[in-house]
Amino acid sequence: MAESSIANARYIYIHDVKKRPLEAIDTYHIVVRKSFAKGFLVYLSAVFLIANAFFLFLLKDKSITFLLWSILFSGFIVKQFLRKPIEKESVIIFPAFGVQLETQYGSGRTIRRFVPIGKILKPVLNECVTPVTCYWCLSLIVRGEEELMLVFKGLRPPVKMLVPIWKALCAATDCLETGDSIT
Repeated sequence: MAESSIANARYIYIHDVKKRPLEAIDTYHIVVRKSFAKGFLVYLSAVFLIANAFFLFLLKDKSITFLLWSILFSGFIVKQFLRKPIEKESVIIFPAFGVQLETQYGSGRTIRRFVPIGKILKPVLNECVTPVTCYWCLSLIVRGEEELMLVFKGLRPPVKMLVPIWKALCAATDCLETGDSIT
């Protein structure tokens, strides 16, 4: 049962609530939208690679280094577009047990991490600033760990999608929200 969803140009946020007699399991999904432009660029790069190979076959000895570099470059572009990126990341909150973080890749591989509820000290929303960009990330302060555990390792969803997940994690871990929290 999908309770709510938010969408933007890159991501779709879906909140599922499964009510059972003794517990409520919250599931939050961030799904990457499919891009038709990416598929077009893959086919265009493949055609460019084949055209370069054919041109190399016709020219034989003239400017071979240029053609070899262009074939290498177009092959690299095709490989980058065909790699299997992250399709979906999920946060499953079991209030009595812990939090399961799932990452699903385009190849079908799924990586799951489970954090017991007793080890989570506090969920934190961080603003990450790099020389090129600024984005928000959701992290967990985990007992016994030196570094913050990122909830979404590969995706950078907007803050409007992160806030409901952060509030649910705060409620599940019984963390009191401070006065400077996001509302």
